[in-house]
Order: sequence, then structure tokens, then C-alpha cells
Amino acid sequence: MPVNLPPPAADALLPISGVLLGTAEANIKKPNSKDLLVMQLAPQAAVAGVFTQNRFCAAPVIVAREHLASGKGIRALVVNTGNANAGTGEQGLAAARATCAETAKLLGCEAEQVLPFSTGVIMEELPLRQIIAGLPTCVAGLREDNWFNAAHAIMTTDIVAKAVSKQIVIAGKTVAITGIAKGSGMIHPNMATMLGYIATDAAVAQPLLQQMVKHASDASFNCITVDGDTSTNDALMLIATGKSEAPAITDAQDAAFDKLQAAVTEVATLLAQAIVRDGEGATKFITVQVEGGKSVAECRQIAYAVARSPLVKTAFFASDPNLGRILAAIGYAGVEDLDVQRLKLYLDDVLVAERGGRAAGYREEDGQRVMQQSDITVRMILERGAASATVWTCDFSYDYVKINASYRS
Repeated sequence: MPVNLPPPAADALLPISGVLLGTAEANIKKPNSKDLLVMQLAPQAAVAGVFTQNRFCAAPVIVAREHLASGKGIRALVVNTGNANAGTGEQGLAAARATCAETAKLLGCEAEQVLPFSTGVIMEELPLRQIIAGLPTCVAGLREDNWFNAAHAIMTTDIVAKAVSKQIVIAGKTVAITGIAKGSGMIHPNMATMLGYIATDAAVAQPLLQQMVKHASDASFNCITVDGDTSTNDALMLIATGKSEAPAITDAQDAAFDKLQAAVTEVATLLAQAIVRDGEGATKFITVQVEGGKSVAECRQIAYAVARSPLVKTAFFASDPNLGRILAAIGYAGVEDLDVQRLKLYLDDVLVAERGGRAAGYREEDGQRVMQQSDITVRMILERGAASATVWTCDFSYDYVKINASYRS
């Protein structure tokens, strides 16, 4: 089961004025399961996004980038699960464009005003017939208070849906933010490693919205790893409908920009952490902190070496304080001038290593106590600068192998 991650409550998810959501069971993933989502946006809505950097990016990623760049204004998003439409060549591109065209026909907009997204099995033909057949049901069910069903409609191997809402006040007016995400396996950043959709009723100029989503992604989805594999389909979209009564945000120097960016980043961080807590087969949620580095880049380099090490992750699953594995990962992270004599390693509040070896006061039973927790912090102090970075990961269990060995069956 997910690590300390309760499912979202439907009544806790705030509707966003200017966003309508509808779902369908299109038999793409499996029978009697929501697997198709349409989001219709108000005409004045601004949309920004970041996408996977995987060179084998999926057809919907290519088409979504094209449509965003067209400048025609985005009126809808359509998401299917159960099939990634990746590694499908020209046929996949044609299917993604046909999905947009059919959605546009139902909503009365242009195909270039629709963004497509897919997630699921790679290198299999998109079941376009089922998608087209399911779209009218999505459109017929469009409503503002449908985020709970939307969160379920984008799940693949996720055990629980991931959804978060938040309210802030800007110039005396309430602004709402709601986000959903899916992800459990094939999670490692190079943008982000999942599908995520965050919407606000604030009014934000599109260039500022792009700046905001990039900042949020870098601080959240680009700080997680489950298995070190970057997906072909990753996308994080940020929508600002302009339907709140708060004044429009048109300047990055405006205090309102900072306030909204912080709130969006908080929502993104909670969603990203939820993905790790629901990592395939996860039993431990692990925060990896690196402090005192020369740069954020080198701090992340060391953090990821630890966070994606199979030996470290399996030790956490076994609750085995085999902490030399962490030292080994730090050592091979690639920071060539790292002085290991100055480094300190903590497991929660327990000092494990210093001066190049086991700390004099470290006791195995202290390490064992921490390793048995479901939430654990690994903290490294480099003593070579003022930079820091935090990464979130999970353990590797037997179930991770089982889930991925039988993914297509």
C-alpha cells in the first residue's frame, strides 16, 4: 500500500471556474475503469507546460508541443490511460491528431486548440476507435466539480488517486488552485516523470505562467525518483482561467506573482511526493537531503546517486542499516574533488559517518530504529559551500519486480 498516503476526498477538491471535466470508461485500460478524460477550458484561459526530455517522446507530446506553439489558444485537453502512444511512428502521430480533431468537433473549437496526452504501455497502437467512441460520454459529463473522477481517470499502476487543492488571497480576493497527477513507476526527472494538471482561477499572462510552471516543476517533479527511468510521455500543465476577481498578474516583480508561484509549487510538491509514496511496491518514503555543497547541481548529483541506487533502496526495504551502501553511492556520484573526510552522514537524527568512516558514537541499534520507520530522512553535509538540494525517493520491494514483470499482462 502507499506510504502514509490517504486517498483524496472528493469534497476537499475545489472546483476551478473556467475548467470543466468529464470522464468515460472507454475500455482502453481495462473494463469498468475510468480511462478517458476531457478538460474544457474557458476561452480566455492561459495554458503553459513542460514536457519530457526523452528523445523517444510520445506522439501526444509532439502534438501538444506543436499546438501550444500555434498560439491559437488552448480550449481543451484530452487524456487517455492504458496506452502511451509512444514508439508508434507516423501512425501514432496521426492517431494523436485524430483524437484532437474529434474532441474539437464535439467542443466547437479547432483541432490545434486541443492538447492530447496518453499514458500506459509503450509501442502499442493507440485504440483510436475506443477513444473516439468514449469522447461523447466525456463531453456529456463535463462539470466543474469533477476533479475526483478526473484524478481516477488518469491512473495506470497507481494504487490511489493524487489530487490537491489550495486557496490563497490576492488583493483581498480568494484564488483557488487544484491539481491532479498520475505516476507510480517509470519515475525519474528530466522535466518530470508523470502526467500532472494544475489549474487556478487567477489571471496570469502566458509568459509568466510558463515561468511559473517551470519553477514549480524544478522544485517538485524534478526532485523525485522511483526507479531511475524517465518516461516517454511526461507532461505537467498549468492552466490559469482568469475567472477569479483578483487582479491579473502581468509582472514577475509583483508580490502577487510570488504568492501564486509559491502556492502552485506547494501543490506540485505535494503531488510529486504522492507519486513517490505510491511508488510501485513502495514501503518506505525517503527524503534525501544534501547540504553544504558548492552548487545545487552537485548537491542533486549526490542526492540522486543515493536515491536511485538499487542497493540502497533494497536495504531500506529490508530495514537493514547497511549504510556503507550510501557512502559508496556518494563516492561514485562523480563529484571528483569531494573531501570525504569533511562529510557527515545522518540517518534522521543519528550521526552515522564522519571523518571518512563510521561515527564514533554510532550504534547499530540506532540505525535499525530509524530504518524501521516508514518515513526516513538521509542527510549529508558536505562542508564545501552554501548550496543544498532535496530529493524524494522510495525503497525497492519484491512487489516492484512483480508489478513490472507482469505490466502488460
